[in-house]
Amino acid sequence: MQLLYPILATAAAYLVGSLAFAVIISKVMGLADPRTFGSRNPGATNVLRSGSKAAAIVVLLLDACKGLVPVLLVKLFGKPYGMQDGTMAMVGLAAFLGHLYPVYFHFKGGKGVATFIGVVFGIHWALGLATGLTWLIIAFFFRYSSLASLVAAVFAPAYYLLGNRVAWYAETAVALSLVATGALLAWRHRENIQRLLQGSESKLGAKK
Repeated sequence: MQLLYPILATAAAYLVGSLAFAVIISKVMGLADPRTFGSRNPGATNVLRSGSKAAAIVVLLLDACKGLVPVLLVKLFGKPYGMQDGTMAMVGLAAFLGHLYPVYFHFKGGKGVATFIGVVFGIHWALGLATGLTWLIIAFFFRYSSLASLVAAVFAPAYYLLGNRVAWYAETAVALSLVATGALLAWRHRENIQRLLQGSESKLGAKK
């Protein structure tokens, strides 16, 4: 049973991560499917290009919760069931993979930025705050969501390892999970990287 609980938690996190809220909320609010315009990415940034800030905010929060809630549940209640930091790392990665490759949407998902931020907040609030602020600072000054996401993904594992020397204990499994998540996020942004190099990447706030 001690092995069963981590497996069930990881599977549940993947299923929760597979909920494509950009598509669901856009449909509920009568907006165009985000997979049909802009970057065609089912995420909050592309929903913003539809012109609805309210919808984008709702999607952003729900996508973040997909990463935050599973990790936080394991962190707060998992120990009696044999679920500790190793399970927390797997659950966070599973929720992120669910967003990237959702079983409910033919495994064609978003790029996972908000879910990634949710995961790091679940691991530690200070890690989430540092990573989120990094995203906001880069996005504010450069107006590129993709660039902000890539920088935040690179810095998150560094912040976590730095935190080991300052405030909290760095688990190898969690550090590796953050590195893997960052690598997957960069892979999903490979077209954005090419457009950034070419100077043709869409800026935040640009309409479809």
